[in-house]
Amino acid sequence: MLRAAGRRFLRLGSEHRAPTAAVAARAYHERVVDHYDNPRNVGSFDKNDPTVGTGLVGAPACGDVMKLQIKVDDATGKIVDACFKTFGCGSAIASSSVATEWVKGKHMEEVLSIKNTEIAKHLSLPPVKLHCSMLAEDAIKAAVKDYEAKKAKLEAGNAETTQTEKVDGA
Repeated sequence: MLRAAGRRFLRLGSEHRAPTAAVAARAYHERVVDHYDNPRNVGSFDKNDPTVGTGLVGAPACGDVMKLQIKVDDATGKIVDACFKTFGCGSAIASSSVATEWVKGKHMEEVLSIKNTEIAKHLSLPPVKLHCSMLAEDAIKAAVKDYEAKKAKLEAGNAETTQTEKVDGA
């Protein structure tokens, strides 16, 4: 009896089956599915490494949280590696995965020009999922900002050490 009620509720019985053309199924674009099924660059780096910038962003409205990290070659200013960890929907995971692929091998200034609209267009995200690509853009910017803050702090510490050495040597 319960099974029959469930079938009626789900319309699985043959007498209630809707024509296939009348059912409009919403599917993710193949790129979203690919990046969700095979995410690239999942993982994390040591956040205390001075060559690593970490961007942690979230969207309280939907509960998505994204951590994107970049590893930068100090000599060239190029991003040599990137990784992410995302808690969220398939579109958020795919946006993170695409973002890590796009930032690798680029200079810091270049990655700041990556816009959420480009990520959304690449993944063919529907308007209701645009916040996922916005998170990816924000995570990139936050990672760059974190790296630059670490670098400035390190340089300030080195300048202070050099100044102390000059005073002690005089």
